[in-house]
Amino acid sequence: MMISITTLLNPPEGLPVTEILLLSLILGMLHGATPDEHTWPITFSYAIGKYSTKGGMKAGFLFSLGFTIQRAFLTTLGFIGLAAIYKEYNLDGPVYFIVGLVMAIAGSYILKGKYLHLPIDKLLHKDIHQEEENMLRDVPLKMTIVHGLIAGFGFGAYASIITFILAPQLPSIWYAPLPGLFFGIGTMIMQIIFGAIFANIMKLKRMTEEEISYIARKTAGRTLYYGGLVFVIAGLLIIALPAIDNWAISTGNPIPNLDAIDIGFLLVVIVVGLIGITSIISSYREVVRTKHDKQEKVKEAK
Repeated sequence: MMISITTLLNPPEGLPVTEILLLSLILGMLHGATPDEHTWPITFSYAIGKYSTKGGMKAGFLFSLGFTIQRAFLTTLGFIGLAAIYKEYNLDGPVYFIVGLVMAIAGSYILKGKYLHLPIDKLLHKDIHQEEENMLRDVPLKMTIVHGLIAGFGFGAYASIITFILAPQLPSIWYAPLPGLFFGIGTMIMQIIFGAIFANIMKLKRMTEEEISYIARKTAGRTLYYGGLVFVIAGLLIIALPAIDNWAISTGNPIPNLDAIDIGFLLVVIVVGLIGITSIISSYREVVRTKHDKQEKVKEAK
């Protein structure tokens, strides 16, 4: 069965249940594969912190599990007509704010073992690797489920299709959670794949397990913490000035998440592209500098 992009994004009426579920699955895979602000920053942060294929896949799975549960609930609301609240109110601001707050809390725990802190002073000091090495905590993967549940309340083009077009076509309320479930499974498949890819970024050559662990945890902590602050600021700005959320520059690509440069796209670029990659480079340099200093001390001792 060939499905065109037009059919995916504008499903016709009167579809049988099997086609509705197939469309939902494919839409979920597109959602997971494209740079979505509700999935990529979180999966990247947790997966990178586990620095292994298995750990990265687990991060993608657990996040998508929470997301899938919420999406099944959402399409049930769509079937009975209660999802209309999304047409009346823009919830992007509150969702960004809450997602950012949870990210910052998780990042704070990794960096300091505390649930809230302001490590701004550390930005002013370069020789912090040895000082912080024993303070870094393991990445709390269970938090990804919480992130998934919260992020699932974010609403975009894909959510609109499964909630307002596909779910109402189902024969009874017992089928209503299925589009959300299959959409979540599709997202989960892609997030597991990307989680494995993100995690393997940490497999650098000539690095010990301890050094890789440090770089991975430091990157995860910084990305979650500072990325979370970016989400909080974006959420507050949208709450105060809702028109910001409507700003977009069209790319001419019909696929959602690739169709425009907007707030969501910029959040992905800032958190994953800027904060995430910069954190990897910065942490790597700390390790190299520390290794060099140790070698110099050994030479001096001789």
